[in-house]
Amino acid sequence: MADALILASSSPRRRELLAQAGVPFEVDAPEVDEGCDLPVHQAVAEISRRKAVAASALHPGRFVLAADTLVAIDGQTLGKPHGPEDAKRMLHLLSGRVHQVYTGVTVAAPDGQLWTEVDASSVTFDPLSQAEIDAYVASGEPLDKAGAYGVQGRAALFISHLDGCFFGVMGLPLYLVRRMLREAGFSLEE
Repeated sequence: MADALILASSSPRRRELLAQAGVPFEVDAPEVDEGCDLPVHQAVAEISRRKAVAASALHPGRFVLAADTLVAIDGQTLGKPHGPEDAKRMLHLLSGRVHQVYTGVTVAAPDGQLWTEVDASSVTFDPLSQAEIDAYVASGEPLDKAGAYGVQGRAALFISHLDGCFFGVMGLPLYLVRRMLREAGFSLEE
């Protein structure tokens, strides 16, 4: 079998999704500058590229997969909250409204060629009470997630509609990963 894919992400959700999909991988998530002043759909592409390039430098000759996810509403970009109060602010902003979730994915081939694409989804939250927001933040779940929520966790109770890829909102659009890996020459059938 060929070498396992390098996953340039420390996200437990991305690891879980790749494992469930049966993709052989190892994790190595080098630190990169995630600051980016580009519009959100371009920012996730740029940040995923940075991650892939950094991991490729550490693993020459290997396939690398990197991703980055951001939430956007009213022209604001919501990354991971800086703490409980920031998480509450984000959840108030999302309450009763539609927002967008963008996940940029980059695949680096052993020859250094890069493929980058962006998945976009729209998510609608039901209105949330202050008590619901407080309880959710107290659970700790939203503190390491873009937009301060996880579609696959307790926040599933808040989502009335999702237009797009569930796995993209979770942080790794598997349909896109499959297509990109195949284009790059990484065999998923071995």
